Amino acid sequence: MPPTLASLVHHSALKLGVLAGRDRLDTPVRWAHVSELPDPVPWMDGGELLLTTALQIDAEDPVAARDYVRRLARAGVVGLGFAVGVNYEQVPGALVEAAEAEGLPLLEVPRRTPFIAITKAVSAAIAADQYRAVTAGFEAQRELTRAALSPEGPAALLARLAAHLDGWAALYDASGAVVAAAPDWAARRAARLGADVGRLKERPAPATAVVGSVTPDGAGDEADGEGGDRVELQSLGSGRRARGVLAVGTGAPLGTAERYAVQSAIALLTLTTERSRALQDAEQRLGAAVLRMLLAGEPDHARAVAGELYGTLLDAPFRVLVAEAAAPAEGSEAVVPADPLGTLADAVDTAASRGAETVLAVPEDGRLVVLAPDGGAAVAACAGALGVAVGLSAPAGPAGAAAAHRQAEQALSVARRRGRALVEHEDVAAGSVLPLLADDAVRAFADGMLRALRQHDETGRGDLVRSLHAWLSRHGQWDAAAADLGVHRHTLRYRMRRVEEILGRSLDDPDVRMELWLALKATGSPSGAGEA
Repeated sequence: MPPTLASLVHHSALKLGVLAGRDRLDTPVRWAHVSELPDPVPWMDGGELLLTTALQIDAEDPVAARDYVRRLARAGVVGLGFAVGVNYEQVPGALVEAAEAEGLPLLEVPRRTPFIAITKAVSAAIAADQYRAVTAGFEAQRELTRAALSPEGPAALLARLAAHLDGWAALYDASGAVVAAAPDWAARRAARLGADVGRLKERPAPATAVVGSVTPDGAGDEADGEGGDRVELQSLGSGRRARGVLAVGTGAPLGTAERYAVQSAIALLTLTTERSRALQDAEQRLGAAVLRMLLAGEPDHARAVAGELYGTLLDAPFRVLVAEAAAPAEGSEAVVPADPLGTLADAVDTAASRGAETVLAVPEDGRLVVLAPDGGAAVAACAGALGVAVGLSAPAGPAGAAAAHRQAEQALSVARRRGRALVEHEDVAAGSVLPLLADDAVRAFADGMLRALRQHDETGRGDLVRSLHAWLSRHGQWDAAAADLGVHRHTLRYRMRRVEEILGRSLDDPDVRMELWLALKATGSPSGAGEA
């Protein structure tokens, strides 16, 4: 620890006496400074032991002594050393009373003790404290390194770090989930910092934040005997996105030795994280190759390349998921991540790890393509994703991967048009095709196709649009359609010939009938109003 006034008083070679402020001798001393100025405050930084002979001070005048001492105390000076036998044979009583009134420790410096001896003692003590801190930091670094290389890896590192800090430590993954904590009870406290960890992850790494305090919550926390903690968060990673976050909780601000230990832990965890990331990148490239083979209709080659890494994924039904970034829903107050696809990939990976599942995730042209076990945790993790639109295929096997990919693409298209976060292909296939017509491009096509017929009807020369709707709805049955319209079947035949003449297309063509029916449905009822 740094030198204190008490350690200087107990220094046998200095022979210092205490005249005032005996109850404040445990105050640390940052430096010892000599000044004979009547007002040395402008040159003070706080934490100093000021040494003087009162060459320019009337120390016997109560008013002058009181003003002098008050200025020193308010400037953060921790003690006043007064040399006797130079200008004063003894410390003036007015100065002693002023120091006692302000609570400022006043030390008597005998004539045989030069000021330089005091400054050397303070300097040596500070250097020794710094040396102890550095030595302790190096020892902590060695212990943390051995722990990081042990089979337990990060978990062992956190345990050693918590012991060095006399506090607790926790590690969060890229999704913000707690993956390890030490001691065990710290996991509960770390879990309550999710929002703070999320905000820190949005900042470029490395970043740090101090989170006031985290207090015990519940019987489990009370049992550990800890009070409120001062918590520091440190992001891990060397790239733009944080690969994880380290949290440390202590009862007081970190000292020099503790700071060395934390910085060593950050460096080791960053190396571990980046090494893991390099391995993940290699796995991702292999996964991309497997995906390309599946989509090319080569399941046997894909299985051979997948090996043990992705082989288990291909042994059971899987789902294909295609996701892309989407604008937030209008009126939504949810906070969308800066990198929604990256956040989704992290969430899928975390869910898969917890569920012991194998997933294949490949970024592809601004999208994320995922193969995940049907009914697994990784698929479920997509349901609550923010800032993305997700299309999900029906369950499939390796031979049906290409078809499943098309299904996911179709479901994604629907999700995008409807402004939904997730659409499953089964939902699209089981529903009606009519909602899919609610698209500006489809409406524009339909309006263009029917425009000439509507313009004809607006002249009062016939009711072609309504007649066409009735005829198509009756599947071309003349009598039934004419009855619906209340006209003779010959009148209806005439109107359908006029439709063909105006459109320049034959109603005998089933494609023409289909397009006209969908156009009527896309633009509304024959009268232009009513149900879609």
